[in-house]
Amino acid sequence: MDSQNSTVHQELDAIMGTATRIPRLLSAEGFPKWKYRMENYIKMKDFKIWRNILKGPVRITTTLKNEEVIDKEIENYTEEDFEKVEQQEKALATRTMALSPEIAQGVREYTSAKALWEALVEVYEGNKDMKQSRQDMIRQKFNLFNHILGESLEAQLQRFITLTTEMSSARILVTRSEINKKLLNSLPKSWDMNVSVIKKTKDLNRLSLAETMEIIKACDLDDK
Repeated sequence: MDSQNSTVHQELDAIMGTATRIPRLLSAEGFPKWKYRMENYIKMKDFKIWRNILKGPVRITTTLKNEEVIDKEIENYTEEDFEKVEQQEKALATRTMALSPEIAQGVREYTSAKALWEALVEVYEGNKDMKQSRQDMIRQKFNLFNHILGESLEAQLQRFITLTTEMSSARILVTRSEINKKLLNSLPKSWDMNVSVIKKTKDLNRLSLAETMEIIKACDLDDK
């Protein structure tokens, strides 16, 4: 069992990433979450790499006597020039290493981290119509969210966190009150009394989702 759990954790680490392990993009469905995790992973490791991705590659040039600007020969590079190139290559390598072999194969033509990032966003997030369709689909999941028979409280809360994270990634704006009411109303019927008390005694417009979940967990412990 321990061996099984260890394998599962390793597989999750490979997808989610850790402080020392880059998150991997394995499929189109996982792109929104990967995009968020990847951005934060790079910022944590080296913010200069993230800045390079945003700005794009810097052309290393020199100015001739007639004021013509040309690309500088590599043998004339200064230490500062090499550092700029190194950051560009590191940014591209970091992006490429985060892709599954199948996805990486399809984007080999891109030679800068910025171009690669923009290509991935265009392919997996699509145009305005595709983004709208995705938002509609996620909002429908939110509207239909409910308790699943036999599901533990912890599992339901985790599903809701995943859903609200998807909504945030898709830039779907929902008020705190809407989120809190949806979660409370989705709890099993045995929770009706607790839900009624929470709604009467707490300001759902002010509570964060994390605070609401803490209240729910506290009620669960009291009931036990």
